[in-house]
Amino acid sequence: MRQYKISVRFSLLFLAMCLLFSALSAATKKPPLKPININSASSEELQQVPGIGPVTAEKILQMRKSYGAFKSVDDLLAVRGIGKKRLEKMRKYLTVSKSASLGKPAACPECSKPSAAQSKVAPAKSETSPAQTAEPEEPPQF
Repeated sequence: MRQYKISVRFSLLFLAMCLLFSALSAATKKPPLKPININSASSEELQQVPGIGPVTAEKILQMRKSYGAFKSVDDLLAVRGIGKKRLEKMRKYLTVSKSASLGKPAACPECSKPSAAQSKVAPAKSETSPAQTAEPEEPPQF
């Protein structure tokens, strides 16, 4: 019975030491060498910033996806869990630069042509009957 008590105590002590070590290593993470752009950073890049863990990084990415590019670092105050004090500690590791392609897929030249509905000039009506018109081509399947 005594052997069992020692084993349980040792296990609990080991567990406590592991938790303490993980908390200390998280608190002493090395900050990024240059500021992280919150408009283009991945989750992993955001997590380099002291004060941003996996959950907060995902919240930032979700907000960026839902509302578009951040206009300033102060916009992070809208992220649940980031308050003024926390933001001030993170501010020197963050930057905002607008990316022209952020949130917009690259357009191919054919896709950017205005359709008849978008054109200011209405298309001329043809004098052909519906039986004479050709069926539209199927779009390519990828």
